[in-house]
Amino acid sequence: MSSNTLDLIRSKQFWVFQLLGWSTWVVMSVLRDIIVVPPEYIFSRALVSGASAIPAMVLTAGMRSLYKLVWERGFVVRFLVAWFGSLMGALIWQPIRNYISFIPFGEVLSLSDASAEVLFDNLFSSSFPLLLLWSGLYFIIKYYQLFQAEKEKSLRSESLAHEAQLLMLRYQLNPHFLFNTLNAISTLVLSSANDRANEMLTKLSKFLRYSLDHSPLDKVNLAHELETSKLYLDIEKVRFAERLRLDIDIETRAERAMVPTMLLQPLIENSIKYAISQSESGGTIRISAKVRDNTLVVQVADDGPGVPELDGESDGLAFSQGVGISNIRNRLQEIYSGEHKLIFSNAETGGLIVTVEIPYDRQ
Repeated sequence: MSSNTLDLIRSKQFWVFQLLGWSTWVVMSVLRDIIVVPPEYIFSRALVSGASAIPAMVLTAGMRSLYKLVWERGFVVRFLVAWFGSLMGALIWQPIRNYISFIPFGEVLSLSDASAEVLFDNLFSSSFPLLLLWSGLYFIIKYYQLFQAEKEKSLRSESLAHEAQLLMLRYQLNPHFLFNTLNAISTLVLSSANDRANEMLTKLSKFLRYSLDHSPLDKVNLAHELETSKLYLDIEKVRFAERLRLDIDIETRAERAMVPTMLLQPLIENSIKYAISQSESGGTIRISAKVRDNTLVVQVADDGPGVPELDGESDGLAFSQGVGISNIRNRLQEIYSGEHKLIFSNAETGGLIVTVEIPYDRQ
């Protein structure tokens, strides 16, 4: 937002507060007069209060300009200017109020001939305290507006840092995946498997185009994310052929759940690296998802050797140092903070199970 636009907004807010504030003062004055003034004079007193509010609005608008000039100065300077500004404003406003107060009763106060006692009657009991109160409210509102502006700025900075962190993680993931895939294509080329290498390049191009279309800040439904993962699996199928077997079990309700983009790919890649590629006969990757107590539970399991040093459930920090898993752990932390779980456990029949639990948020 430009400074000119911000100044215009603040100027509109000032005049809204001016109208509300002085209208409230007029109403309170009328209510007071209803109690202490005879009924036949109430209407006249109401006119006096309304007419007195107009020069007060003009004077306080001038005081605002004065206060803006010293806003960058120290607290003591601002306090003294506010005190003397209120006093000078009262010295101007009180004679005007006293002059106006005689008009409804058919009298005219001569400003040149009247004594100082008459002109400045009620100066320290009415006008000066009132303008001093106005000055105090002005600075309180000003400080509140600055506090809100700083709070919004802090939130914007935090949001930008959050986005930058997610972008960094995304840029870390893509080169990591690309390196692994290109290394596999290089192996196919060296072994003269040109058709398979070409097929893999084609699928890689499609996968990268598909994945780069989505920001790391985006969320997609799980069915959509699974389709993206299938593109990655198609690439790996070229490498492993029949050695890579899939078992997918997704509840209908879970298919509509919103998840971060590229949630499954690092988990699948981890299973391929430590289970499928380590066995001559390959293995099976099982992808499942269900909704439990308003929580989406996604699991990627394999039938590989598992993690021998893992006993029970773990967050994987002690043994999982790969880029892909670290990436997904950091992304989940950035997006969900403490409202998620990333759990590693060995299957009873062998293999590793990676479980992701995030809040269920349907499309």
